[in-house]
Amino acid sequence: MDYMQIYHQWCTDPYFDEETRQELKDIESDTAEIEDRFYRRLEFGTGGLRGVIGAGTNRMNIYTVRQATQGLANYILSQDGQRKGVAIAYDSRRMSPEFADEAALCLNANGIKTYRFESLRPTPELSFAVRHLGCIAGIVITASHNPREYNGYKVYWEDGAQITPPHDKNILAKVAEVTEFSQVKTMDKKAAQEQGLYQTIGSEIDDLYMEQLKQQSIHPELIKKAAEDIKIVYTPLHGTGNLPVRRVLKELGFTNVYVVKEQELPDGSFPTVAYPNPEDEKAWTLALALAKEVDADIVLATDPDADRLGVYAKDTKTGEYVSFTGNMSGMLIAEYILREKTKTGTMPANPALVETIVTTDMAKAIAADYGVALIEVLTGFKYIGEQIKLFEQENSHHYVFGLEESYGCLAGTYARDKDACVAVMMLCEVAAYYKLNGKTLWDAMLDMYEKYGYYKEGLATLTLKGIDGAKQIQELMSSSRSNPPRTLGGCQVLAVRDYKEGIRKDLITGETTPAGLPASNVLYYELENNAWCCVRPSGTEPKIKYYFGVKGTSLEDAAEKLERLKDDMVKEENE
Repeated sequence: MDYMQIYHQWCTDPYFDEETRQELKDIESDTAEIEDRFYRRLEFGTGGLRGVIGAGTNRMNIYTVRQATQGLANYILSQDGQRKGVAIAYDSRRMSPEFADEAALCLNANGIKTYRFESLRPTPELSFAVRHLGCIAGIVITASHNPREYNGYKVYWEDGAQITPPHDKNILAKVAEVTEFSQVKTMDKKAAQEQGLYQTIGSEIDDLYMEQLKQQSIHPELIKKAAEDIKIVYTPLHGTGNLPVRRVLKELGFTNVYVVKEQELPDGSFPTVAYPNPEDEKAWTLALALAKEVDADIVLATDPDADRLGVYAKDTKTGEYVSFTGNMSGMLIAEYILREKTKTGTMPANPALVETIVTTDMAKAIAADYGVALIEVLTGFKYIGEQIKLFEQENSHHYVFGLEESYGCLAGTYARDKDACVAVMMLCEVAAYYKLNGKTLWDAMLDMYEKYGYYKEGLATLTLKGIDGAKQIQELMSSSRSNPPRTLGGCQVLAVRDYKEGIRKDLITGETTPAGLPASNVLYYELENNAWCCVRPSGTEPKIKYYFGVKGTSLEDAAEKLERLKDDMVKEENE
C-alpha cells in the first residue's frame, strides 16, 4: 500500500482508538503532513526508536511502541529469555508512562515478566536494574535531549548496555517481521498483575543504585572538609535527575546545593526551555542567573533522562562563568580518578580508559602519563559499555573510566551506560579537591592544557528531514567516500579510515590496513599537526554530523585552528 492507503486505513480501522482517528482526520487536507507521517515505518535502529509523538506509522505512539515491543518479545522468546524478564523505566516526557505500560503489557501478553519502575527514573538506573534483577533485557522510554515533541524507546541487553552486535541486528530483523498490527499481542493490566507478569519496582532499586554511586567517591573526607565552602547550582531541566542528584550530593555531605526552582519538577512540555539539552546555551539562562545570585562555584545541568551532564564553572579572574564541553568535564574527572587512584594505591591491574573515536585526544595524553591503556570505540556509549563486558569475559583490562564527547561519562561498572548522576557527584568531588587547593575547576582546566596541550574539539550538524533528506545524507556520505579531501583547514590529510568498508588508507604511501573497529557508516580523517575530523549520519535524528579536533599552543591558537578546520570541512562536504 502507498502512504495514502495506509493513512485511510488508520482513519477507519477500529483497531485504532477514536482519538488517533480524529487526529488523522484533522489533517486530511494536508498532503505533505500525511506523507511525512506515513511514508515509512518509524525506523527501529540499532538503539531503538526515536520520533515525533503523534498518530502515524512514522510517529511515536502506542501502536508503534507495541509493534516494536512485539519484535523484541519474539527475539527474547527465541533466546529462551522470558523467565528472566525485562526491566522498564521512563522519563518525564509526554506519553512516557503510557508507552512504558504498553511495552510492559505487550511483553506480558507474550509470557514475559516485566519490572516497571513506579515513576520516572534516570536511564543509568535502568542499566543498573537490568543486571541487578538478572533481566534478559531493558527498555527506557526517553528521547534524551531531543525537543519536546519527541519521545523514544531504547533497548538494553542483559549486560546492562544498549544493544550491540549480534543482538541489535537480530532484534531489528525481528521487529521488521512484525508487519501487521494483527501480529501484536497485548493484555489487560490487572490480569497481568494478577498473573505475576507485571511487577512494580521502585525505592529498593533506588537505595542500591545510590550506594553504588557513593562507592565511586575516592576521597569522601575531602567533601566534608570543603562542603560548607563550595556552592553548587543544579538544574534537572524538568527531567529525572532532581531526586537522585540531590540525594547523592546530600548523602555525601554537600550542604550548599541550590536547585533552579522553575526547572525542578518533571514536565514533558519543558516550559522554560525550547530544547532541554545541556549543550544548548539557551538552556542555561535560569541556572546562570541563580549562580550569579548565590555566587556559585559550579553550575550543573542534566538532560531529561539524566545520562548527560553539562557544566559551567566560575573564572575568578573575570567573575564570569565558563562553559565546559563534555570533553573538558570528562578530562577533569578522568585525570582526578587516575591521579588519586595512583596516589592511594587503589589503581587496579591492567587499568583502561575507554573513549569513542570522536572524543578528545587529550585522553590519550592523560592515559599515557599514568600508564593506563586507552581503548577507542565507535561513537555511542553502548560500545563503551560493551568494553566493560569484554574486559570481564577476557580478563584483559579493568575499566577505570569511560567518556564520550557528547556530555556522557561513567565512573565504575555498576551501570553500563553513561550516568549524569555519578558525573555530578564526581565533578563536585573534583571541585572540592581543587577548592581546598585554592583553585577553581577553570584553573584546573588551564593547568591541564598547560601540561597536556591545548586540545579543542567542535561539532557541526546538517539537518535533512523527510524522504529527500535521507537520500541526501546517503549521497553526501557516498561522495565523501569516493572523493576524500587532500587538505582540510590548512592541514594535509594523512589517512582516511572508512569504517563502513573496514579499511584505513594511508594517503602518503597508499598502504591499506584494517580500520580495526566494527563496520559503521563513518569516515575519519587523520590530519597533520595532531588534528582530525570525522563525518557520520546521526543514528537517532535526520542529521549528518561533523566532528573536529585540534591541538594548539594556546587557547586562542586552538580556537583559530578549529574554526579553520570546521569551515573547511563543512564547505568540502557540502560542495
